[in-house]
Amino acid sequence: MRVLLDTNIVLDLLLAREPFLQSAKEIFLMVENRIIEGFLSATSIVTLHYLIGKQNGRDEANRVIEDLLELFEITPVDKDILLKASANNGTDYEDSVIYTAAEKNSVDIIVSRDTKGFKRSKVAVMMPDTFLAGVKIGKLH
Repeated sequence: MRVLLDTNIVLDLLLAREPFLQSAKEIFLMVENRIIEGFLSATSIVTLHYLIGKQNGRDEANRVIEDLLELFEITPVDKDILLKASANNGTDYEDSVIYTAAEKNSVDIIVSRDTKGFKRSKVAVMMPDTFLAGVKIGKLH
């Protein structure tokens, strides 16, 4: 199963944000153990580098990004994605870019805590706990 994590899920883990940390850890472990194929959007990588660098410095941001790139595949963002995202834009252009890139890269599910921005997504969008519950009962493959 190909699963793209929204930026907020990665930040939940990296910043140890409660009460979301445990769900993020479980999903990351699923990626690490190859239970699911994990994806991040190229735009998320840029955002994460900026936020981590601002808080912890450039060297730490570089290290974290290198670790993420070892673990996850990346959905590229090109001119075609940006144009389609603009045409498909719901309430949030950044989310539109993410779900448009996910669709183009045959992602099965997007996991996000901010599902409002994904209303126009043709890729299924799930909250972390809903996703984990579906995997645990074998409803998601």
